[in-house]
Amino acid sequence: MGKVFGVLFVMLLSYKANAQNTDSLKLKVFVDCRQGCDINFLKAEITAVDFVTDRLAADQHILINSQPVGSGGVKYQLNFYGQNSFKSFIDTLIFDTNPNATAFETRERLLNYLMIGMSPLIAKTIYAKAIKVTMKVDSNQEVAAAQKKEEDKKDKWNFWVFAISANGNISAEQIYKNNTFSSNFSVNRITDKLRVEFFATGSLRNSTYSYDSTTIKIKNTDYGFYHNLVRTFRSHWSYGYQSSFSNSTFNNIKRRLFIGPAIEYNIFKYKDVNSRFFVIRYGVDATNNTYYETTIFDKQKETVYGQRFSAALTLNKKWGTFNTGVYYRNYFHDTKLNTKGINARANIKLTGSLSFFVYADGNIIHNQLNLVKGNASEQEVLTRKRQLASGFNYNSSFGLTYRFGSILNNFVNSSFDGYGGF
Repeated sequence: MGKVFGVLFVMLLSYKANAQNTDSLKLKVFVDCRQGCDINFLKAEITAVDFVTDRLAADQHILINSQPVGSGGVKYQLNFYGQNSFKSFIDTLIFDTNPNATAFETRERLLNYLMIGMSPLIAKTIYAKAIKVTMKVDSNQEVAAAQKKEEDKKDKWNFWVFAISANGNISAEQIYKNNTFSSNFSVNRITDKLRVEFFATGSLRNSTYSYDSTTIKIKNTDYGFYHNLVRTFRSHWSYGYQSSFSNSTFNNIKRRLFIGPAIEYNIFKYKDVNSRFFVIRYGVDATNNTYYETTIFDKQKETVYGQRFSAALTLNKKWGTFNTGVYYRNYFHDTKLNTKGINARANIKLTGSLSFFVYADGNIIHNQLNLVKGNASEQEVLTRKRQLASGFNYNSSFGLTYRFGSILNNFVNSSFDGYGGF
């Protein structure tokens, strides 16, 4: 009997080993999508590979980045990196989504490009014989492709895009009520050489504080009209200007007129924006302010001139993402009136299982020309009726994530998802 159990035990181990060997023949894929991916859908639709959660254990690392485009759609860039025995393989696929594309249409398009990008390495596994590849285009797709080709030749809108939105928020507690209404309207035309934008916004916020027999009502309004124009020349340089007309009761701004030309140099080429971006900008500006109340500098209105400098770096790589930027601005008539700031965000995969994230930003503020003269009352401080003096502000967050256990992650279970779930 002992021999029988021994044989059965050996057979069981052999079966498990064979099953593991069969599974190990699947291409192991790590999908690194920074935003806009329905991972569960992708796993459910692609079963010829093993999706793993450890990027170092993967045979293929797929990095998916995306950027909004002028039409309102999104440009996706899929970088396929071979690893382990496929380390010599590398490929890149790029596609744009329609500005009115639904989430379903977007994920179908992404799925199609993922399957195309995976195919060369899947073809090197035993699962290649189980894959059916269709290279036909149905008549509807042919017609759509022909129509798009004609539309690309001549756009009846000449690349102009319009958008309008309105929203509201109402909230209340026993002693506090708040309602906010805002609307936005934008017009833009973006090509590879020229970027023209017009943007209008307005908001109204009403707040009511009630306690004991006291009722305080606060009303703040903001509205503005903004215009930007940027022209790109060569592959690294751009120049343009920003202009605006705005109002803000909270900031003691009855009327602000602003114009600021600037020039920008990109260390990398603009076409590489999905993977790396490093720009340096310098500009001068003129601002004409009219205030609701006299400021701490005894001004009811004034015109000031200044300059500004900024630099920004973005990297989207296999090891993670990194963004950082610095900013400086001062007025010419008094360089002590300035503001400077720095921010940094990183999400770095230290090993296959350990990742680290950190975010921090801070600003030193010495240019609040618009502050109302005189001390703010206790009521104004508590209700935030107006802007108060501050020499600085900062935010930060950080943490570590460590994952261990099974690296395979092919199962999809949507139980209790959505509102009211765990």
